[in-house]
Amino acid sequence: MVRIVAVVNQKGGVGKTTTVINTLAYLASQGKKVLMIDIDPQANATSGIGINPREVRGGIYGLITNQLSALEVIVPTGHDNFEIIPSSVDLAGGAIDLVSVEGREFRLSSALESVKDNYDYIFIDCPPALNLLTVNSLVAASEVLIPIQAEYYALEGLGQLLNTVELVKQGLNPSLEVLGAVITMYTQNQRLAREVWLELYKNFPGRVFRSTIPRNVKLAEAPGFQQHIFQYSGESKGAKAYERLGREILETEKSHAESFNSILNQIRHE
Repeated sequence: MVRIVAVVNQKGGVGKTTTVINTLAYLASQGKKVLMIDIDPQANATSGIGINPREVRGGIYGLITNQLSALEVIVPTGHDNFEIIPSSVDLAGGAIDLVSVEGREFRLSSALESVKDNYDYIFIDCPPALNLLTVNSLVAASEVLIPIQAEYYALEGLGQLLNTVELVKQGLNPSLEVLGAVITMYTQNQRLAREVWLELYKNFPGRVFRSTIPRNVKLAEAPGFQQHIFQYSGESKGAKAYERLGREILETEKSHAESFNSILNQIRHE
C-alpha cells in the first residue's frame, strides 16, 4: 500500500525540500518506487533534482486545475525508481485559481487516485505556508513529516502545525496521521540546539525521529549541482544522516502494514 507523506512546515528555510529529495533518494536506492510532488511555487524541489521550472509545461499546476492527468505530468528524474510531478512558474497563482472551485481541497487527492498505487512512497513538498496548496497536500496524504530547525520558536510553530493537522483530520481527511518530526540544521556542540532537542522529545513523545540532520555544507552545495546528497557526497555527515532517517521510515513500514491489515479485517467482518 502506498504511503503518501506531506512534508510540511509553515516556516521557510528549515530544510524541508532537502529532506524530501534526500529521503526519497535513499528510499529509491533501497528498491522502493517513489514519486516526488513539488507543490511549492518556489519550485526548489524541481530545480534541485535537475529540472528547470521555466521549461515545465503543465506540471502540478496542470494537475490541480484539471487541465492534465497525473500520467501526463509525471516525468522521470534520471534516477532509478524516482519520478516527479514538477512545479512551474504558473503555480504562483494556483491557490487563487482554486478559491472559487467546488471541492477545491480535494483536487490533488482526486488527481492521484489513478496513479498512486504505482508507488511505494509519494512525498509532497509543501509551500512554507498553511494555504490551500498545503491543505490539498494534507487531504491527499496519509501521513505528515515535519522538518524542524533546532530553535525555540520551532516549539511554538510545531504546536500550531499539529493543530492544523488535527483540524484537517477532523474535517477533511480522517485517516491522516503524523509520521513524525525530524530535527534539521542541528549543531551538536551548541547548548541551545541540545536544549531544544530535549524539549521537543519531552513535549512531543513518540513524534520525533531519533535521527537528526546536521548543519552540513555538502547538503547546502548538492542542489547547486542538481544532485541529491548520495550522488554529491555519499560519505558526508549529511548523507549518513538521511540514510539513518530513511532507515527509520522503513522501520515504520511494519506497523503501517499491521494497521492496514487490521482495517481490512474489520471490513471483511462487517
